[in-house]
Amino acid sequence: MNTVQVKVKRQDRPDGEPYWEEFAVPYRPNMNVISALLEIQKNPVNAGGQKVRAVVWESNCLEEVCGACSMVINGRVRQACSALVDKLEQPIRLEPMATFPVEKDLAVNRKRMFDALQSIKGWIAIDGTYNLGPGPRVSQERQQELYAYATCMTCGCCLEACPNVNDRSPYLGPQAMAQIRYFNAHPTGAMMKEQRLDAAISDGGIANCGQSQNCVQVCPKGIPLTTALAEVNRDANRHAWKRWFHG
Repeated sequence: MNTVQVKVKRQDRPDGEPYWEEFAVPYRPNMNVISALLEIQKNPVNAGGQKVRAVVWESNCLEEVCGACSMVINGRVRQACSALVDKLEQPIRLEPMATFPVEKDLAVNRKRMFDALQSIKGWIAIDGTYNLGPGPRVSQERQQELYAYATCMTCGCCLEACPNVNDRSPYLGPQAMAQIRYFNAHPTGAMMKEQRLDAAISDGGIANCGQSQNCVQVCPKGIPLTTALAEVNRDANRHAWKRWFHG
């Protein structure tokens, strides 16, 4: 194999019409999709021999840690840095995630994910004016259990795969719900548990989850999202009843 055939779904501006463009890039062993895109960037000439604008995409760590290079590859959302060319059917079809607004080509605006983290208060509040002393001790077993949720890199794969996340639904998505589970399970984070559960029973909360389990199938980090969703649903129902009876 001397060349790799790559088809890219392109869009010149946020309100532009998408179109497909095909490229033939030089092959080398063990290259990933990012390597192919770098070859196109180096020599932006399409398969028809025309000089074109270089393809726009996002990447950072190249180690499946930052989550920036999420895109739809051959119909499946995943990280481009860990998608090896040798294991992909050609032509390799690259598309931007459809759940998020397209900025240009494969680059999308994932602002809704960070807005969701604000909605569920995905942080631990620290006063900052004085030394709060050592935090509560957490057993190694508990640390190990919670670590999986800490690996979330806000990549957007779970939102892309979820049929309930779209522009007609207020659902914050599985990532935000899992972070409610993560922060509320920590003894310090639990200080804001009630506020996070308020978000869980809001219009964009857990009631919008359809239990399709698509999210857990595409998560690059293997986060137990369906377990988190089930536990947040349980806690949210208890919280709703508490609100109902006690105000």
